[in-house]
Order: sequence, then C-alpha cells, then structure tokens
Amino acid sequence: MKNFSIMTILALLAAITSFAVAGETEGNLKYVEFSQVGNPAEVLEVKYHSAQALKAGEVRVGVLAAPINPSDLLQIAGKYGVDPVLPSNPGSEGVGRVLEVSPEVKHLVVGQMVLLASGSTWRDEIVAPAAGFLPLPDLGPVGPEVIEQLAMSAVNPLTALLMLNSFADLEEGQWIVQSAANSAVGGYVIQLAKQRGIKTVNVVRREGLAEDLMAKGADVVLIDGPDLAAQIALATDSAPVVLALDPVGGETFTRLADSLGYGGTIVTYGVLSGQPSSLNTGKIIFNDISIRGFWLYKWYQSADMKTKQAAFGQVIPLVAQGVLKANVDSRFSVDQIKQAVTRAAERGRNGKVLIVPNAL
Repeated sequence: MKNFSIMTILALLAAITSFAVAGETEGNLKYVEFSQVGNPAEVLEVKYHSAQALKAGEVRVGVLAAPINPSDLLQIAGKYGVDPVLPSNPGSEGVGRVLEVSPEVKHLVVGQMVLLASGSTWRDEIVAPAAGFLPLPDLGPVGPEVIEQLAMSAVNPLTALLMLNSFADLEEGQWIVQSAANSAVGGYVIQLAKQRGIKTVNVVRREGLAEDLMAKGADVVLIDGPDLAAQIALATDSAPVVLALDPVGGETFTRLADSLGYGGTIVTYGVLSGQPSSLNTGKIIFNDISIRGFWLYKWYQSADMKTKQAAFGQVIPLVAQGVLKANVDSRFSVDQIKQAVTRAAERGRNGKVLIVPNAL
C-alpha cells in the first residue's frame, strides 16, 4: 500500500448525484430506473441502452459490484431525507474497472479499478466525467472478495469511523454499546473499536449471531429485551458506558440511553424498527446524557476537503488490505434487481446484498 494516494477525492464531495442516461435507446447494456416512489420491488425497472460515445473529460467504467444499502431502499420508497429527482437511477456506491478514457483524462488508465462516486451504480457500465471516480491503488491481482469489499467502502465503514471519532473522546479500555450489531455498520464498528482497544457491547435481536460477531472482535453480545440495561451493567461489571450507537429506534433506543454512564452520548443514525422512542427524562437530566443524530449525506456536504481526505485515508487502505470486512449475503445481476431488493429488505440476513453486473 506504500503507493496508495487519494487522488481526485473531490469526486466524493458530489456524494450521490445522478447522471443522465442517453435517452431510451434500445441496446444490450442494462440499468435500473424508477419513475415513481414506492415499494422497490414494484417500482424498479430494468432498462436497456446502447454504448455512449465519450465526451471530452469522460471515462467508461464497467461496474464490478455495487451494494444495496438501507438508504437506497428508503430513497426509492420516498422515505429518505432527500427526495429523488424522477426518473432516477439508484445505487449509491460501488467499484468498477476503467474500460475507456477520453484523451483529456490523464490520471486514469484502462484496466484501473476505481470507486464509483457519481451514484447510479446499479447498471452494467457508467459513462461520466473522470472526476466521478476515485482511483484505487495498484493492488496487483485481486480476487472477487477484495473487489466486493472495496465496493462497500464509501458508506458503511466511513459511517462507523465517523461515529466512533466524532461524538466522544474514546480511550482504550472504555465501553461502548451498539444495536443492530450484526449489520454492516455494526461489524465495522466492532473491527475499528478492537483496533483501538475499545470494548464493545453488541446488541442483536435474535440468537445465533454471537459466534460471527466475536470472530470480528466483539467483547459482549446480548439479545435485546426489556432488561437490556441490566444485562449491559452485568456484562460490563457496571463500568460506565460512554457511547451508544443506535440505528433501530423505538424501545431499543430507550434501553441504550438507559444503559449510559454519566455524561454519555447516544447517537441515532436510523429507525429500522419504524417506531418512535421514549426517553426517561430524569436519567437524561441527572446523568447528563447527550442525544445526537448522524447522517452521512450531511457529512459529505459539510466536511471540508482535509477532513474527507483524512477519513478516506484511514478507511480505504484497511478495506483494501482485508483488515475491515463486511459479510456478503447474496449476489444478483442487474436484471435480477427485483429479487435483489426483496432479499435486501428481508430480516434474517447476515450480510449485504450485492449487484454484480460483470464477472469479477
């Protein structure tokens, strides 16, 4: 990794912006589109177009893998913080290989792997300005596993890193707690915390997940329930919990807040339960509990370039080296998008659903 450099990080400032597909011309290249919000399995359509000629400053990239994130499904359903501009082409991240470059492009070469920063990644290939792609280091021959992990490196591991770094001055030996610990973000939190000697209490909603989480570096795995705060106190020998991370909401959020020590912080970054939360205001007051929200989309908009470079400088090498990993549940082609989003929305998965348009 000594030759690794984060070039054209400006591409990531654009976050998730769509680019236009050239008309409705029939062809053999597939892409996904929706013209109304609703149930993803019902509103998503597979369409076809012919290869586009490159304009000045553009590149052609074959998509190798692109994940389906919860935020993707929420936006398609019209339940996200930013409404899509219809018709819209979904997909927020991924990895691809450069197939063609226009003469003006000097920092990308044919055959190079890149992160997809232009959005609209559920498709066979992308033609877009070169600034929409983040060059990856020369990794030499890499297998499908590394490619798949790189495809997931711009959203979930970054979310985990920023939540660990932004809300508390965590020190070695301190305790944090998180719900939905078997999620992709949860797995990254465990791995990053383990590297720093931070202890994790990991809350899940079903049996059978502890072995996988312990293998990632979890210290404690607990099943959510009415006595969760008591379980956490017992597992930590009543040591103060300084940070709680919750994407579930509802009663789980309340229980995590109740488990915090004096001056602790709870960060909410999702509402998987779909339920509102209640708070014990007495504990909030007398334990001086802070409540914060985190949304990666806003971080992309507000963080300065130096901050973004530092964050990606930490995450991408770790993913490329195999230090940070996420489980993969299943893989689908572009024309299987309805099956893919149906699977991604199902409970009981233990990993991410990937769209894999081209052979890895």
